Amino acid sequence: MASSRRRLVCLRSGIWSLLFYSVYSHLKVLAEEVDSCDSLRLGQYLCKDPKIDESTQEPENCRDTTAWVECLPAPNISCRLSNGTEFRFSGEEVGFNKTIPCRNVSGYSYKVAVALSLFLGWLGADRFYLGYPALGLLKFCTVGFCGIGTLIDFILIAMQIVGPADGSNYIVDYYGARLTRLSITNQTYRKPHLSL
Repeated sequence: MASSRRRLVCLRSGIWSLLFYSVYSHLKVLAEEVDSCDSLRLGQYLCKDPKIDESTQEPENCRDTTAWVECLPAPNISCRLSNGTEFRFSGEEVGFNKTIPCRNVSGYSYKVAVALSLFLGWLGADRFYLGYPALGLLKFCTVGFCGIGTLIDFILIAMQIVGPADGSNYIVDYYGARLTRLSITNQTYRKPHLSL
């Protein structure tokens, strides 16, 4: 009889502990500070597509390789705006802006450069177009370095290794073939090799 009574007391205290813990954790969640809208996780917001400039095929507000897009928090998400006020979103309001990478272009088309290299590369038209007049004149005088330079330039331009002389990027269709070069700098993290 004493052991069953002890079990009943133990069970009752366990139920009270569980009830207390669940009420405590629920109140703790309600009392927590609401995070800012910038720190929402993926799936809690949706960013709009940027407005694309027809002439450059880059976002209209592209400055120094970054552009801003508007992001809409999901319905029933509460977060703190940049001015410090807490707001509950319905899914239609803009909550914050996010930066996206873009390319600085100055008017050189990738398609035109490849076409000039393919058809008039032996005359140096591709190099004149990209802003390398000395190499263009050299290719013109040597008939594209007897064809070898024409082939090499076509490959380099098609792979986007050779670009405009002013250091800008090609105008490429927004969803076109863009290449990104990976490089190792002092800011790049290097993973140490594990010894076998």
